[in-house]
Amino acid sequence: MFPVAIGLNHRSAPVEIREKMSFHPSQMKDALKKLKSYPGLEGVLILSTCNRTEIYAATTEVEVGIVSIKKFLASQHGIEEKVFDQYLYVHTLYDAVRHLFRVTSGLDSMVRGETQILGQVASAYEQANEAVVTNKAINVFFQTALAVGKRIRTETLIDQHPVSISYTAVELAKQQFGELEGKGILIMGAGEMSTLTAKNLVAAGASTVLVSNRSYEKAVNLAQEISGRAVRFDDMDQYLEEVDIVISATASKHFVLLPERIKEIMTKRQERPMLLIDIAVPRDIHPEVGDIPFVTLFDIDDLRGVIDRHHQEREIAALNAEKIIDEEMVNFLKWHNSLFVVPTIVALQQKGQKIKELQLERAFERLGGLTPKQEKVVRSMANSIVNHLLHVPITNLKEYASTSQGHLYTEILQNLFDLDVEEEEKRSNKIMKQHPGHMHRGRAEAE
Repeated sequence: MFPVAIGLNHRSAPVEIREKMSFHPSQMKDALKKLKSYPGLEGVLILSTCNRTEIYAATTEVEVGIVSIKKFLASQHGIEEKVFDQYLYVHTLYDAVRHLFRVTSGLDSMVRGETQILGQVASAYEQANEAVVTNKAINVFFQTALAVGKRIRTETLIDQHPVSISYTAVELAKQQFGELEGKGILIMGAGEMSTLTAKNLVAAGASTVLVSNRSYEKAVNLAQEISGRAVRFDDMDQYLEEVDIVISATASKHFVLLPERIKEIMTKRQERPMLLIDIAVPRDIHPEVGDIPFVTLFDIDDLRGVIDRHHQEREIAALNAEKIIDEEMVNFLKWHNSLFVVPTIVALQQKGQKIKELQLERAFERLGGLTPKQEKVVRSMANSIVNHLLHVPITNLKEYASTSQGHLYTEILQNLFDLDVEEEEKRSNKIMKQHPGHMHRGRAEAE
């Protein structure tokens, strides 16, 4: 049973193609069951996000499985295969395993190390389970991949370095005040940047979020979206006296907050600290505001400096993550090759026992009249000969099982000793020889 991964992502296909090839959550269960009915697919899973659509399958016939998946995609989306085939990447066998490990770890994402993909993979696996379309190979495949993704985030902290303006603004607020729950937060502006920031604030635990905008209606809409409260732009001063954090992202062409105004507000606040984060371009807050006692001001250049450092940190973390994936691939190879090695070892031992018993029976007939003690000595010697003879090939085969060539050594041993191994194991070894883990591609490069 071998894994196959076929799909397209933000690097291999433009958004207009990704849109056509995506799966809506409401159609996922039926799509999974339909996919599972195609020839050669023993277990399946569909991963569909805004940046990728991928189908993972377990198959004993790799080429048949690949053809089936492409036919399913064409049928499901009503698109001719020749239209989307150029955008597809196809990973088979161990390349499919490594690809999924990289996906769950965020190494294949648009933003390196992003956290959302781990939950999306877990959700896709849950959907496949609920649709009853997985099998043992898919279960091991995805349970291992999810564990790898969690291990990489724990050991490398790759997702602890924010690389977006809105997320970094929230992280700076957390660094200044610790937990955001219970802190008064005012967002100035109701555009895209303000919306992203507001959502990140709520995700970070902020419970008291005020939204102020020149268009009160827009402020109300954003406030409703995040369960916050809209306040009128003209009444802003009274709220500036109360809140702890101000994040400003208006579309104003001039400074909204000037030093004189903030000095007056700080007097009324009785020197209670205030954090101002200006992510607007042009800036909303006059730079001299940062010189006022008990006021901390960050502008967008400060945030970009942090982001640049975090990009570097994520790249370092990504290198360490790749090393972890290499380790996990060794473990997976060892497990997967054991599926072929164990039956071969059992068959070899059985053949050795069968030959031993046959030769002992003949020997005892010829010798005749042996005492029980003498018979015991002969049996012990025969056991010792067989065990010593088989010890080295069995030991070496177990070691080879942890390498990418384990299946080849297994097949050689089967042929040399003419072993009667399960037919499925022989067919699987033949497939491995034909497809030693290389990746097939369409005309567009995926990486």
